[in-house]
Amino acid sequence: MSETKKKIDAHSHRIWDVIMVGAGPAALSAAVYTSREDITTLLFEKGAIGGLAAVTDWIDNYPGFPKGIAGLELAENLRLQAERFGAYIELGDVMSVKRSGDHIELDTTSGPFKARAVLLATGSDWKKIGVPGEKEYFGRGVHYCATCDGAFYRDKRLAVIGGGNSAVQEAIFLTRYASHIDLLVRGDSFRASEVLQHELKKHTDKITVHLNTTTDEIVAVDNKVDHVVGTRKTTGKKVEFPVDGVFVFVGLEPNTQFLKGSGVDLDEIKLVKTNGHLMTSVKGIFAAGDVRSGATMQIASATGEGATAALEIREYLDDLKK
Repeated sequence: MSETKKKIDAHSHRIWDVIMVGAGPAALSAAVYTSREDITTLLFEKGAIGGLAAVTDWIDNYPGFPKGIAGLELAENLRLQAERFGAYIELGDVMSVKRSGDHIELDTTSGPFKARAVLLATGSDWKKIGVPGEKEYFGRGVHYCATCDGAFYRDKRLAVIGGGNSAVQEAIFLTRYASHIDLLVRGDSFRASEVLQHELKKHTDKITVHLNTTTDEIVAVDNKVDHVVGTRKTTGKKVEFPVDGVFVFVGLEPNTQFLKGSGVDLDEIKLVKTNGHLMTSVKGIFAAGDVRSGATMQIASATGEGATAALEIREYLDDLKK
């Protein structure tokens, strides 16, 4: 018997068993598990199906692909697998989520929906510096994850943008690959911890720190990132840094704005808090992937959390029937 199920319309259910907000690796992995067990599953995605994975040029550290895989191809495979078992993906935005009696109500651009359980898997976006060249060369010379993309820059020159813990940690991590790193810090001092600053001093052979230096433009030559243009704030003079790649670490922007008034608890940087069962502070609302407080921000761990969340949701739905 074929495991492919007939595709359904988003409005075909009065109440869905589970609605997933987001259609990145965490949600798509969860959807494979839920829909395969005949748990009616609807995913809402306002951007690209596959999330940040879909707009990442090449992924080299996802298990099972010894030669790596294009981000778009991985995202497409995840989508096809979820839809194969009957998961339905609706392109649209979720504006609010709230519990009402024995179900959860979602206000969306496609109208109101009800679900017995909800999985929050909206991910987080890396904060952008908003300079020319950043958007144009994202995934092709401009990156936001050293673990994901650092290995592409063996024996290359890099610029790291930022002065907080993440920027210093990732700059140190990148020394295992890069021949030299220019660390551009906008302020006159680091925001990173004293421990990390002490560790940074051990890598002066590879990392040059530039305090009071803005990042004004990322310039490409022949469609390849070539140098960064900045300004020395102390003198007002322009400066150029020859680079093969740029890594930006100025913080995360969790996609949790729609949760205002939902009762879902967030941490100090607006990531969703969960318990050991991946349930939030609101009964029936779960979270997985990069939007969850404590997540490791890796595709492989997001898919694992999605699978775990699906199993927890199944148990939750079974308990509702008792």
